[in-house]
Amino acid sequence: MNNIFDSHAHYDSEAFNDDRKELLGALQGQGVCGIINCGSDMASSLASLELADEFDFIYAACGVHPHEAEGCKQGYLPVLKKLSSEEKCVAVGEIGLDYHYDFSPRDIQKTVFEQQLVLAKELDLPVIIHDREAHEDTLELLKRYKPKGVVHCFSGSVEMAKEIVKLGMYIGLGGAVTFKNARKPLEVAAYVPDDKLLIETDCPYMTPVPHRGKRCDSSYIPFTAQVLADARNSTPEAILDLTRKNANKLFGLEL
Repeated sequence: MNNIFDSHAHYDSEAFNDDRKELLGALQGQGVCGIINCGSDMASSLASLELADEFDFIYAACGVHPHEAEGCKQGYLPVLKKLSSEEKCVAVGEIGLDYHYDFSPRDIQKTVFEQQLVLAKELDLPVIIHDREAHEDTLELLKRYKPKGVVHCFSGSVEMAKEIVKLGMYIGLGGAVTFKNARKPLEVAAYVPDDKLLIETDCPYMTPVPHRGKRCDSSYIPFTAQVLADARNSTPEAILDLTRKNANKLFGLEL
């Protein structure tokens, strides 16, 4: 196996501080061919680029997560533009809206999200979207700006997934499809067209069954691939092949 493309990870997280280099150094031997490491603010975006410089199979996404929207400095956009223009940055992300925690006021979340959608258009980069309990506003802004990209860790309905696909965007699914109460994610998994599906970890979070409770990493993706395969009358190998192909196409890579 050499076809695991993790389209959303956070290896800059402090959860990996004790063994980051050893873990990343071993992943290719476990079948991982590519990883997109996503920023959530300027520091983590820079850290993502540093990881991408160190490991050939890692690429960076740079962006401000909705949790960090209120705390980002007023002049953040030129800094983000500079980071996003680096050779190994392949997306603006992770950006979007989070109405579950509301760590940033919603009006500020929307402003920062819109600014980054405009930047992605300017740089001709795809976006990596975070949408938690903000489906209506997220969809409205995506319809307005029509970016290329992916809604990661998709938690909406099949009806919303159809709207996302209509826009030409991808659907990212991860460990949540393996959870006991995963009715909606499995319905979405069965629906998504082959050419619009991505697979991800969101590590160190969202560890799939049977390893829930442990720190997640990209080597756990085959557990998610098995559940997706079952939902789609396919095989794990076929799921990994098509999600690898789709990730390469979206991010302009050949991994």
